[in-house]
Amino acid sequence: MRRISKLTRVAVGVASIALAATACGGTSSDDSGDSGTKDEKGLAIAYDIGGKGDQSFNDAAYAGLEKAQKEFGYKTADIEPTEGETDADKEQRLASLAKQGYNPVIGVGFAYGPAMEAVAKDYPDTTFGIVDSVVEGDNVASLVFAEQEASYLAGVAAAKATESNVVGFVGGVDIPLIHKFEAGYKQGVQDTNPEVKVVSQYLTQTAEEGGFSSPDKGKAAAEGQIEKKADVVYQAAGLSGQGVIQAAAKAKVWAIGVDSDQYQQEALSAEKDYILTSALKDVGGAVYALAKSVEDGKPLTGVQTFDLKVDGVGLADSNPKMAEIEGLTDAVAKAKEGIIDGSIKVKTE
Repeated sequence: MRRISKLTRVAVGVASIALAATACGGTSSDDSGDSGTKDEKGLAIAYDIGGKGDQSFNDAAYAGLEKAQKEFGYKTADIEPTEGETDADKEQRLASLAKQGYNPVIGVGFAYGPAMEAVAKDYPDTTFGIVDSVVEGDNVASLVFAEQEASYLAGVAAAKATESNVVGFVGGVDIPLIHKFEAGYKQGVQDTNPEVKVVSQYLTQTAEEGGFSSPDKGKAAAEGQIEKKADVVYQAAGLSGQGVIQAAAKAKVWAIGVDSDQYQQEALSAEKDYILTSALKDVGGAVYALAKSVEDGKPLTGVQTFDLKVDGVGLADSNPKMAEIEGLTDAVAKAKEGIIDGSIKVKTE
């Protein structure tokens, strides 16, 4: 039977860790030259498309790895994807990490689903985790999020911030996961102000076409929406989202970030004044929570859901300009309360 639970606040706070990672390729491992590092191997993560340095989804996972490494003092590993890789490549990566003794081993992204299903059963003593997908297995934890809830709050903020009554949404890839972001955002906008129009665009039909890894595609899409009078653009596009933010900053309109608090990220410091907020998704907290459960000898398995009730998702408030927009802060707070108490039902498609 599939076990379903909602994580406690053990995960909270990891998303706020400052990320200083830069883009890189190939394989990296933290054998931590610090003398305090224990010899045993612990958490390993395998990145999704875009890799470390995306200032978003993958970097959030890395923040969780960093926290686990510092707290538990063991060796960790983080492995980059390769361009055009197959499920067989992912299987080999996960199996190699398990064989080396890393535990837990986490695939960052739904693309690891088929590979994890194939590999986990061969390593029953290793706990596996997958972000954004559900994989059955006695030793697998499926780390899933209520992205639509955070996106609803982003929609509320956008509806309060727009002056043109046109806002945009840029999705990286046209898949059900990203549809959740769009659905929540649109509902939040329209529940707040039905007169606001939402213009949407997906960059590609498949991840292999670069929807999550092409800032140039994101920039072009945002420029097109801005030409249509959008003065707030929300992106759920991984590394491609950097192009969206750059286009918004150039046009001096608002961008809304995703997954991590992008206002706080050094790589986007030149554009930060135009990052209104970010729809947060505590991937780092989920990664850390699974690592802690293994370290405590009580590995999490089954479906682990991170939502607003456990602060697994949320909306960043780092940009002080949010408070200057009339009614925005109160509207977001009221919407959050409604989602948590169930009076607001957020759509997923």
